[in-house]
Amino acid sequence: MTGLPQRFLPPVLIGLLVWFVPPPDEVQLQAWRLLAIFLATIAGILAKTLPLGAMALLGVIASMLTGVLKPDEALAGFGYPVVWLIVSAFFISRGFLATGLGLRIAYLFMAAVGKKSLGLAYSMIGVDLVLAPAIPSNTARCGGVICPILQSVAVSFGSRPDGASARRLGAFLIKASYQGGVVVSGMFLTSMAGNPMAAGLAAGMGIEIDWTTWFLAALVPGLLCLMTGPWILYRIYPPEITETAGAARMARRKLEEMGPLKPSERIMLGTFVLLLILWVFGGSLGISSAVAALTGLAILLLTGTLRWKDILGERGAWDALIWFGVLINLASHLNSMGLIPWFGDQLAAVLGEGHWMKSFVLLSLLYFYSHYLFAGNTTHISSMYAPFLAVAIAVGTPPLLAALVLGYFSNLFSGMTHYGTGPAPVFFGTGYVEMGDWWKLGGLLSVVNILIYFVAGGLWWKVLGIW
Repeated sequence: MTGLPQRFLPPVLIGLLVWFVPPPDEVQLQAWRLLAIFLATIAGILAKTLPLGAMALLGVIASMLTGVLKPDEALAGFGYPVVWLIVSAFFISRGFLATGLGLRIAYLFMAAVGKKSLGLAYSMIGVDLVLAPAIPSNTARCGGVICPILQSVAVSFGSRPDGASARRLGAFLIKASYQGGVVVSGMFLTSMAGNPMAAGLAAGMGIEIDWTTWFLAALVPGLLCLMTGPWILYRIYPPEITETAGAARMARRKLEEMGPLKPSERIMLGTFVLLLILWVFGGSLGISSAVAALTGLAILLLTGTLRWKDILGERGAWDALIWFGVLINLASHLNSMGLIPWFGDQLAAVLGEGHWMKSFVLLSLLYFYSHYLFAGNTTHISSMYAPFLAVAIAVGTPPLLAALVLGYFSNLFSGMTHYGTGPAPVFFGTGYVEMGDWWKLGGLLSVVNILIYFVAGGLWWKVLGIW
């Protein structure tokens, strides 16, 4: 065909269609045209027209070329503190991997509680829980540290993928660890790249969520999900091997080979502890989460634990800077121009009158299970989080409650499919779990997680005064 390659048709057609449709009377023309650019950008991301960062960059360029946004408005997203929080966290996470501290922590957990298969699953989830606050890439944590260890352990016990031996041990460990990683990704503001995006979109609606608020609200329901999920899998999808003392011995052997903590590991560990302190208590000292993260990065650079070429080589961070800054900024302008609140009011009118709790539960479930249509968290969040939050607020849901629940669900919904988030293809690609089992088990645990967050979480949030 002539003209644009076929893969460019979805974003171009959607953009032109919305652009030339007259906006509703209550909506500004500029807001409507910005919506056209935003929807075209999202369509291009979904269709994989170009990589995420490149597609986002085209979106911001289009907003300037068409005059919908002035250059200072279009580029303002790169200066948002929440953008630099996630970018700095990507840099810091490189220190965990480069120094070997992440691997050491994994072996320590295995040596301590890895004598049984259920304990081994819990140990890997524990590793994820420890690393998550400082490693915003769940793919790096789960796919880069945990999954290779699990594969090695499974093979050492004679459990190999794509065969009868897969169920001996590997299938259970892979599925339990993946589901645990989905929950862990939602427990910290910095444990998944989309979480700060959700917080940034909420801030655009006047809802402030800091690191401590996110963590405290997730603490009780998150820990309950982490305890419950592996146990349920152990009952309905059990491994044939229940005793794994050999894994604990292997971990102790690996720790002996690694020797004592290296100076670089000590600096990395000290920086991590300082970061946790600043993220929890920094607000009372006037130190924001972004400033705390940048301070940790400065320490790693000054001590030589990270080198500037390490920073330049962290492609994920620079990619996040582009797409994260662009998408948050476009969505924020849609909100400030009144389009997202207008959408919320329209859908709230369709839902009709009634108690906000019923409407919010329905909205949350729709937001959650629509993830079957998305291959990744960030695209789902960037396209649907702000509109659904606006609707939730319009029906009377307490704003902070709505923002947090949708933020947590933006992680939990990834457990349903083998493409729902970055680590999913890595874990599923090991070949230990058949697709039918992956979907059935993921669907079951999605119900369990939702119930825990709504019931136990709801009671906990009442205690915290969130609603």
